[in-house]
Amino acid sequence: MANVLIYANQQGGNLSSNAREALAFGSSLARSANGETAAVLIGPGAGTAAKEAIAFGAEKAYTIDSPLLAQYQVELYLDAISEAFEKSQSTILVLPFDRKGKDLIGRLATRSSASALTEVIDFKVEEGTVHYVRPIYGDKAYGEYTINRKKAVIGIRPKSHEPASRDENRTGDIIPLKIDLSEEVIVSTLAEKIESALSGVRLEDARIIVSGGRGLGGPEGFDELEALANVLGGAVGASRAACDAGWVPTSFQVGQTGAVVAPDLYIAVGISGASQHLSGITNAKTVVAINHDSEAPIFKRANLGVVADYMSVIPALTKALKKRMGVNTG
Repeated sequence: MANVLIYANQQGGNLSSNAREALAFGSSLARSANGETAAVLIGPGAGTAAKEAIAFGAEKAYTIDSPLLAQYQVELYLDAISEAFEKSQSTILVLPFDRKGKDLIGRLATRSSASALTEVIDFKVEEGTVHYVRPIYGDKAYGEYTINRKKAVIGIRPKSHEPASRDENRTGDIIPLKIDLSEEVIVSTLAEKIESALSGVRLEDARIIVSGGRGLGGPEGFDELEALANVLGGAVGASRAACDAGWVPTSFQVGQTGAVVAPDLYIAVGISGASQHLSGITNAKTVVAINHDSEAPIFKRANLGVVADYMSVIPALTKALKKRMGVNTG
């Protein structure tokens, strides 16, 4: 038997899509291991989010509310989640391997003397032992892993599972946890929050993404991509090379070390298609590649490829779409 605790993070007062994926994975894992599913909700609004977590599959929901948790601080969240992990008597902690997850998983595993495994996309239970599946070699193969320690912290790759279905008739226990949190553990603070001036659609949730890479030649190319993304109602993304060059914020990076996305349409402009980038778009339904290099690896992944300079394609495509959609181009 293995009890599973899921860290269900919130976004805009509701559970994030990544949290709903983690709840689906964690609930299925607990059932297969004959265990119990619990969730932990942190910060203001935890009580409301706890009801939502139960509707999405948790049997219990632990809430930790404190003014100190209003903004994400890794040290405080580490203390809160670790305490919930211990008090829930769970042996498996599941959380999305998103930006916060990448920040937390190693620390949580160390704090709890647990094994850590990231980028997990599936599992199976054989003779009472859980085998976790994750991609290896840049998504060219899959490996199966078992945990040797008593506890495990599992990071779920975003967009690799269907989010849990909501059932308002589900019932469960909501358990407030009182934890003594102290500002003294904080070693870094948020000095300023800067909202990006690019597309307002959240990258991880976008159904359409227009991404640019080194082939754009400079930051001005992203103005063209933003114009196209706005017409399509999508988001702007980027390769690591474009982010490292300072052309766009790092929050727009797509790939193994950035955001893992699964849009209906992914338009890769001036992106060569390194394995690290391709691992971030594994579940994209349709990929369109625009690159002047006909030998670029991105074309092997693309459903549609255009060998051309992006400036001969993107502005014309944007203009044509505006005309077709009745948008004023004057």
